[in-house]
Amino acid sequence: MNTPSILKNLGRTLLVVLGAVTLIFLLIRLAPGDPALVMLGPTATADQLAALRSRLGLDEPLISQYLIFLRDLVQLEFGTSIRMGKPAMAVVLERLPATLELTAWATLISVVLGVPLGTLAGRRPGSLVDKLISGMALVGKSLPGFWLGVILILVFSRQLRWLPSFGSGTPAHIILPVVAVTLPFLAIVIRLTRSTVVDTLREPFVRTAYAKGLTERQVLAAHVVRNSMLPVVTITGLQLTTLVGGAVITETVFSWPGIGSLLVDSVSARDYSVVQAISVVVAILVVLINAIVDMLYARLDPRIRLGGQQ
Repeated sequence: MNTPSILKNLGRTLLVVLGAVTLIFLLIRLAPGDPALVMLGPTATADQLAALRSRLGLDEPLISQYLIFLRDLVQLEFGTSIRMGKPAMAVVLERLPATLELTAWATLISVVLGVPLGTLAGRRPGSLVDKLISGMALVGKSLPGFWLGVILILVFSRQLRWLPSFGSGTPAHIILPVVAVTLPFLAIVIRLTRSTVVDTLREPFVRTAYAKGLTERQVLAAHVVRNSMLPVVTITGLQLTTLVGGAVITETVFSWPGIGSLLVDSVSARDYSVVQAISVVVAILVVLINAIVDMLYARLDPRIRLGGQQ
């Protein structure tokens, strides 16, 4: 990839990040209600409310607040969390590892299981194995996240008492949240892998590989699976960004101490500093994930790499 292309992609990325954080800035400030009253409660005096508004800059015009926000964004300094009394970015970074751990396990399990199962189903379309795997994937994709989390708690925590229902601290605590996040993700990977394997098996180069005397295992490993990976990489990147920024329901149901549950609490308390810090961190992570996906594209398909050099 040449320098102009890199600069163009970097500029586009910065615009996306700026647009995302600007939207968050506007949404949390245009929400109905008095943020100072929400933070201090109904017993606060007029002087206390005025002092808090002045401290947070809420008494300034919206454009002035936005310019201050941009200045803080460049410095990655978002002030102090009203609820926790600590720097907002420090609060977010404390909770970020828990979300990344949940996302990493869900992604690893989904890809490690989903690609082989999808390949197994796609190699014999219409067979009993295909119908069983496709049926399970359809069920997994159809389960609502919040409902699945509640059912897992009722079965494995309340009835069987095998696993804790909330919190963190031991390996047992992460099992139910990972299962709740993984099942829909795994179903997507299975269905996409199956469809791409079925399509790839119809390509002329696959028939040529069989004509050369290669076994089915060799054809699948060397030709079919690799050529089916681009769509899988695409959906994995999209799901990663969804998990990082949208694990709100799962983390709330299981009281998992990640940035998803932190976001819910911060929005409810109108803790602007933390909400803005979370939006910036998520935007940066999304950009990094997309960059990694682009590199994997070039690795899996040399035509993409060569096309960028022309």
